[in-house]
Amino acid sequence: MTQTTASNPSQDEGLPTLFSPITVGDVHLPNRLVMAPLTRLRSGQDGVPTALVAEHYAQRASLGLIISEGTYPTHESRTYTGQPGIVTDEQIEGWRGVADAVHAAGGRIVLQLMHGGRVGHQAITGTDRLVAPSAIAINGETHTPQGKLAYPVPHELTIDELAVVREEIVTAARNAIAAGLDGVELHGANGYLLHEFLAPSSNQRTDAYGGSPANRARFPLEVARAVVDAVGAGRVGLRLSPTHGILDVIEDDPAETQATYDALLDGIVPLGIAYVSVLHAQPDGELVQRIRSRFDGMFIANTGFSRATTREESLALVEDGHADAVAVGRPVIANPDLLERWLGGHPENEPDPATFYASTAAGYTDYPRL
Repeated sequence: MTQTTASNPSQDEGLPTLFSPITVGDVHLPNRLVMAPLTRLRSGQDGVPTALVAEHYAQRASLGLIISEGTYPTHESRTYTGQPGIVTDEQIEGWRGVADAVHAAGGRIVLQLMHGGRVGHQAITGTDRLVAPSAIAINGETHTPQGKLAYPVPHELTIDELAVVREEIVTAARNAIAAGLDGVELHGANGYLLHEFLAPSSNQRTDAYGGSPANRARFPLEVARAVVDAVGAGRVGLRLSPTHGILDVIEDDPAETQATYDALLDGIVPLGIAYVSVLHAQPDGELVQRIRSRFDGMFIANTGFSRATTREESLALVEDGHADAVAVGRPVIANPDLLERWLGGHPENEPDPATFYASTAAGYTDYPRL
């Protein structure tokens, strides 16, 4: 993959900054400020992105790249009420409206494909089961239309069923490209299905898909390879969150974790995908930078799961060479014109957490611009 940069008067000539352009796979970005995938739950019971969703994304089109909220590739994989899908004709048309609105505003958007795995409930999916690498339930409860309910014990996918899930994700990727989106991001993070395969706490299989780092990485790699074959490497990204420790996906053995992500990257690199995005509290630390050193496409850092990523931190990550781009969440929620604010060093709106997972325009499309 070719990367291009432009000089900045505040930097030595040729050194990239957060505001330099870059080419990632098949898409040219005017800057390296990325909208992180953000669950916002505005797509209703039918999972169809509406004109309100299109307006929300189009408002943020000045960012170098928009990564959509996690979108379910099959009804069985739906995790949250109000989450969008890319399964039905109506959902595909809804995403076409989003893509058209973002492109009309001069932006670029990729769709995050998120198979929730064991995260969710049949009261949300409307199906008979949830699926996972192993039949191990998450300890705790989830919000459903029927109130809080305990996470169910998932069905352990058979080898034949793994092939079906893989093809469902491939179909979803094709649907996204057909809807006019610029690419897809495979969600291998935050405790969802692909991440569940990577961690020994959630993957206790004894077949070819479990028991060793290479085996645990096998299914995520098969999915990535199949999606690349379907839509092209230049339109595919991958999100990771090693050692995140969420939803009972525990990676607390440093040697085991390193071996697992080494095996994953060994398989990812030959595919030539456009980017890898890593959510981690220490993006300049040894684990994340080891992933960066093994990957030759665009590397996106994202630090803001438990706290908001700042302008100064984002600038430093690129200027110090720890990342090619930075994905930002909460500041993007509250500031549709975040690029302009950060370019000029202007004050930022504060996000309202009470509206993060609501269903109306409040806290979604009504934040003021400069």
